Amino acid sequence: MAKGNIIKAKDLAQKLVDKFNTTKKEAVEIIEFLKTEIVNNLKSGYQVKIAGLGTFKVRQRKERMALNPKTGEKVLVPATKVPKFTPAKDLKEAVK
Repeated sequence: MAKGNIIKAKDLAQKLVDKFNTTKKEAVEIIEFLKTEIVNNLKSGYQVKIAGLGTFKVRQRKERMALNPKTGEKVLVPATKVPKFTPAKDLKEAVK
């Protein structure tokens, strides 16, 4: 199972196998399906809300000036899109 404080996809797959009496291959396919669906929906401009877990969305970062730490030179950082996850109230309460 998990080593340290990290749970990997293969660990989640094993939990699916144990809980739902499915095969490891099916469990991995389910995890891959969920990941692909979330990514594809974000690419298409949709938010993905999972009740009790949270919301995945895309945030637009504006263009900005930054400093190169080696040279101190000012560098223009272009605008970009980044994924953002906002945890649901239930999740926040569960980890308190």
